[in-house]
Parts: sequence; C-alpha cells; structure tokens
Amino acid sequence: MDLVIRDARVVDGSGRESYRADVGVSGGRIAEIRRHPAGPAAGARLSGTRVLDAGGLALAPGFIDMHAHSDLALLRDPDHSAKAAQGVTLEVIGQDGLSYAPVDDRTLAEVRRAITGWNGGGPGDTSVDFDWRTVGEYLDRLDRAFEGQGFDGGGIAVNAAYLVPQGTVRMYAVGPDDRPATAAELDRMRRLVAESLEQGAVGMSSGLTYTPGMYADDAELTALCRVVAAYGGYYCPHHRSYGAGALRAYEEMVDLARTAGCALHLAHATMNFGVNEGRAPELLALLDRALDDGADLSLDTYPYTPGCTTLVALLPGWASSGGQDAILERLRDAATAERIRHHMEVTGADGCHGVPVDWDTVEISGVADPALTAQVGRTVAATARARGESGWTTARRLLIDDRLGSTILQHVGHEENVRAIMRHRLHTGGSDGILQGAKPHPRAYGTFPRYLGHYVRELGVLSLEECVARLTSRPAARLRLADRGLVREGHRADLVLFDPETVAAGSTFAAPRTLPVGIPHVLIDGRFVMEDGRRTDVLAGRSVRRTPTDRP
Repeated sequence: MDLVIRDARVVDGSGRESYRADVGVSGGRIAEIRRHPAGPAAGARLSGTRVLDAGGLALAPGFIDMHAHSDLALLRDPDHSAKAAQGVTLEVIGQDGLSYAPVDDRTLAEVRRAITGWNGGGPGDTSVDFDWRTVGEYLDRLDRAFEGQGFDGGGIAVNAAYLVPQGTVRMYAVGPDDRPATAAELDRMRRLVAESLEQGAVGMSSGLTYTPGMYADDAELTALCRVVAAYGGYYCPHHRSYGAGALRAYEEMVDLARTAGCALHLAHATMNFGVNEGRAPELLALLDRALDDGADLSLDTYPYTPGCTTLVALLPGWASSGGQDAILERLRDAATAERIRHHMEVTGADGCHGVPVDWDTVEISGVADPALTAQVGRTVAATARARGESGWTTARRLLIDDRLGSTILQHVGHEENVRAIMRHRLHTGGSDGILQGAKPHPRAYGTFPRYLGHYVRELGVLSLEECVARLTSRPAARLRLADRGLVREGHRADLVLFDPETVAAGSTFAAPRTLPVGIPHVLIDGRFVMEDGRRTDVLAGRSVRRTPTDRP
C-alpha cells in the first residue's frame, strides 16, 4: 500500500452505522478495508509505505459541494483553503445560470461584468487569463491551471464538475434583452447546450431571478432540458422565487422537469422572507408527491439563514434588460429610478422574489471599488439613517458608484425551515459560497463543518452517518459518479479525516474567512491536500467530466 490509515472510525457515506477499520490506499484508490474484529482479539493489520494512525478519527469520503461559486477562484488561488480545509474534494460550479463558458468575446465581456460581485474577474482584472471559449476548453484550463509553477501537480486544489449555465447560453444566442427567443436562436441554444454536455458538463443550471436567464419562458427552458435529459444530465435551477409565490415556483420547476423527462436538482432549496416562515412542510409535501409520481429529484441547502447575492440582483427584471450599461443609464435617470424604487419598495420586484425590499435586511458584504469599503458590514438602512436619507437613495448611489459590483447578505431566512428541509430524504449539502468581498458569507468557509458540528453534534438534527451520506454518496449519485462518494474498495481515495467531538466552523459573520477546526487531514486521489491541519503544496484536483450516457 502507498498509505495505510489505521484505527479509523469509518463513516462510509452509505448512511449505515460506522465501524473501526484500517484502510489501505494504492494508486490513488482504496485498495483494501480491513475491519477490526469485535471484542478484545486483535486482527492482522494492514501495512504500507506510509502509515497514519487515525486514533479513532472519523474517516469519510471527501465532501461534495453541490453548489459552489469557485469558477475563477480555482484558477486564481492554488491554496483554496476555503474549501480544502472543510474537507471538500469536489465542487460543482457553473451555478445559477451564469458562468464563463460557452462564450464568444461579446458574451464573455458581458458575463464578466454581470457577475463581478460573485467571482471578481471584471474589466481590468488580470488575475485570470480568459483563454478559453468552450466548456471543453475551460475544463482543460482547470486541468493545467498551475502547470509549471512549482506545485506538486499542475491542476487545481480540489476537483470540479461544471454545469452549462443557461443564462450565459441565452446571452450568447439571444443577447441581454428581455424578449422571446426566435426559432433560430432556440436552435442555437440547443446546440450550445448539447456541445457543452458532450465536452463534459454534468447538466445545466439556471438563475431565474437573474438576467438574462429570467427572460426565458417555460417552453424555452423545457426545450433545453430535453437536450439535457437526452445526454443523461440534470437540471439545476435557481428558480423564479424564494419569497412570494415560492411554492408555485418550486411546482413550476417540478412540472417543467417532468414534461422534459429531465432529472431535477433544486438549488439552495430555501423558503425565505416573512411570507414563508414555517412553511417548509408545504414544500416537502409537494416534493413527496412528486417523488410518489416517479420524479427524479434532489436538492441542496446551506446551514445558515441569511442569503447572499449582488445588490443589482434585487432590481426588477425589466430594469436589467440590455446589460450593465443599460442598467446604469436607468439608475441615473430620475424618473426611471423612481419606477425602479416603486417596484422594489412597494410592488415587490421579481429580483427580490416578489417581496418589497426591507433595507434593514440588506447588508453590504463587499464592494468592487475600495473607496466604498466603509459601507461593508453595514445594512443599507443603517448607512441611510446615518446620512439622513432614504434606503433607496443609499442603494441607488452605491449601485452607480460601484458600477453594480456590490455584494450583499440578505437576512431573510428562518431556522425552522432550514432544519426541516435538511432532514428530508432528498437533501444534499451545498455552500453557495461566494468568495468575493471584504466580509463574505461565512458559509463559503464553514458549511460542511457547521453541518457536522452544529447540526449533528450540538443539535442532533441528523445522525453523523446520515449527515455524511448527504454530503458524499447522495451528491455522487446525482452526479452519476460510480467511483466516488463512498469508502469502498476500488473507489477513488478522496477522503477526509475529522474529529466528531471537535469539528466546527471557524467562520463567523464577524470573521468569515476563519478556517474550521477538527479536520486535520484531507486527501484527493490518495494524496494529502491538508495534513495535520495545514495546506500542502499538492494540486491533485482535476475537472470531473461525466461521459454522456446517451447521445441523441
């Protein structure tokens, strides 16, 4: 064996009871698992080139982050301890309908500006060389991200799978305008989705409160989902509302996926805002009925109540038609800005999930312009009160001055909903971690240890074995990865060792970039990316490309 991990408490990802064993690793895979006999008798021990005494630490499959925003971070930061230190060995990126492939030059420029608040990478950012245009080229870029730069391996910190982003595809084929696609444009979108799946994407994402993806009607989305289904992928929508009409929005996605014959994974499946307090059981009943009817469903959540997005995302969809320059022009025009304010504060904009915005719940977490840093960590309402002006006046000025680059936390969630949804049989874990900003949401650095420490050990919402299954084998099953997600002989040695008695998120809203405790070792392909709690120079991560099971 290259490595033997001795005396581990194996939490194998199946949900079944843990057991004590030695685990041998060879050639990047789990070569042998030797269970310890019950009682005092000692059995023969595995031996290897290197032996790690686990001392009863829990040994689990590496965690799979089903909703990540590390699309550029993986190319920019070889350390990437934000995820590696949590025990994450695979991230699913390309989320919420907006990412950087497939693109042409015009589309890339638009997308870079649109999601600067998520990933950086805006105009003037030279930290990443955007030398790809197709999904296949982007995945190739991940595989050689740090080649020849002196690291142990030239790939990325953790593995990454990619969803083709429907909003980016629409931007490419239709542009940034709020209008139906023509027949020719729809055909082009179908081809772009098909090509992306052929090149290794695992499915398609949407951001249906983000432009331009939100401009697609159900018929357009169904046509694209039929392509996804034909290639054996899944559809992952950020659907049209997590506030007013949230249940109808969930039902819309279930019906759409059923019509298209497509597997459905519901992104950050929350029930937010005051209108949804205590209503998680209604959502779960809807999903149970769909399961009983034969639907192929799964979902992910993060274990926190606030959400995180960009400030510009709260605007009504009509105000965002035409792209970034058009938005800024509307904001600068007093009459149009007043229309926007009325939609946001009185009617309830679709960008804010149909709920009138409460500026006391909107906290600025990051700005693109360092000159505006004083507003970070304060709610829009608090800044407005200090200035003696309205919340909208403060928000409008920030949008213009920061050129739409500000990120926010939105304090609109409910703990009882979070707990109810994470108990459901469909549940998997996803951080939705935006790594940008001076004070990012702590979920980016703390999701997985918070599940294990707070919700397993402290609250007992889930058993340890069941929680690990939700973070490992269930995501692997959705991704159709036959050799990941379980501690099994022959599976890839993507592994995490943690202490169930001490594991905890270090990140807080006050100090969101603090690393977790109680996770000393993380391995990818049998190589230590975290060792004794420290990041090594190993870059064992690669793109995970699922070969389509069917080709139309």
